[in-house]
Amino acid sequence: MNYPAAYARTNSLKRFYKSLLFFGIVAIVILPSDLFESNIFEDHIVRIRLFDGYTILAIWALILTIKAIKLFLFDNKWEQDMIEKELQKDKQPIDY
Repeated sequence: MNYPAAYARTNSLKRFYKSLLFFGIVAIVILPSDLFESNIFEDHIVRIRLFDGYTILAIWALILTIKAIKLFLFDNKWEQDMIEKELQKDKQPIDY
């Protein structure tokens, strides 16, 4: 891996870990307030609110999951392997 690619990957990892830490802090603040606010024991009907804390955290968690898949599964090595595989397809001789 060359220096610019390594530098870009390091910055991507740093941004991802910062986002993950911020998500954890916000989740710690939102979840208890939603839990005490919902009156679980008195209200037997489940109400779905569009922008409650759980919905926001679920959407955010989905976005972080997609970023993690992109960052860890489809990294530079995977991209290089796919490029080499595609180049190998072009090198096969054509029989007429």
